[in-house]
Amino acid sequence: MSSSIYASVVDKVQKSVFSQATDLLAVEEPLEIQLAYGPAGERQVKSIAVTMRTPSHDFELAAGFLLTEGVIHDVDDIEAVAYVNGAKADGPARSDELQILPPQPGRNTVQVQLASHVAVSIANLRRNFYTTSSCGVCGKASLLALQTVCPPRIPNRFLVSAEVLYSLPLRLRDEQAVFNSTGGLHGAALFDAAGKLIVLREDVGRHNAVDKLIGDQFLQDRLPLRNTVLMLSGRASFELLQKALMGGVSMVAAVGAPSSLAVQVARQFDIALVGFLRDDRFNVYHGAEHVSGLREEKEAQVI
Repeated sequence: MSSSIYASVVDKVQKSVFSQATDLLAVEEPLEIQLAYGPAGERQVKSIAVTMRTPSHDFELAAGFLLTEGVIHDVDDIEAVAYVNGAKADGPARSDELQILPPQPGRNTVQVQLASHVAVSIANLRRNFYTTSSCGVCGKASLLALQTVCPPRIPNRFLVSAEVLYSLPLRLRDEQAVFNSTGGLHGAALFDAAGKLIVLREDVGRHNAVDKLIGDQFLQDRLPLRNTVLMLSGRASFELLQKALMGGVSMVAAVGAPSSLAVQVARQFDIALVGFLRDDRFNVYHGAEHVSGLREEKEAQVI
């Protein structure tokens, strides 16, 4: 079941003539993430983040957010995840199972119960959220913060063909069920070197889509995500490269452009980075050796 789509009556205008019709919209609602932590008898509950998201896969979103922000490192760090009001999480939904539902504000607070052995510093939490997000003090400070929280990395030996890369944007679009109904969501998908889809998530926030995707794999104890391509429907920002790094992804490919700081993250941590991936063209900002089937022109072109 899905609560990602909302039906709204609109006035449609064409050549100065209007008529009423029902339009399908992507739902956007706030999600509060609470953290319950501490030894038995001394448990504390803190609200650590509020994000505007499309309701669905909320537990994955919360888990992915905590992992990519360096709060937790292992799936055993989590004892339970639940809505504060006791509502059940959505199960898997196929495109033909989508339902149009009204907003459900009772499901907008998720609490993550950490194991008693997990040490949490709220002061460090707030500092980490600031320095490892796209609102960091500066690029250098953000990169230094990533060095302190990122998991160990091994040499990147991932290899994917150019032909497989060409196919990924269309594969991503075809699998975006809610986008195809509303036209209003970002998508993130994980593929293997053969172009096989591993998991896909959608959200009004591109960072939420990635957190949901990584959270899904994290809760199944499948991290690090080595030898995979993270395909993004939009641009590649520092924040999304940060999340890819925390998930152990080998390559990030985006339909849009990367930012300068995203390129710095890719180069410093050896994440292959592809941008402007459309039809039969793309730019490689780092890691051309990870793409097979390329031929070099005699005269280089300036793009």
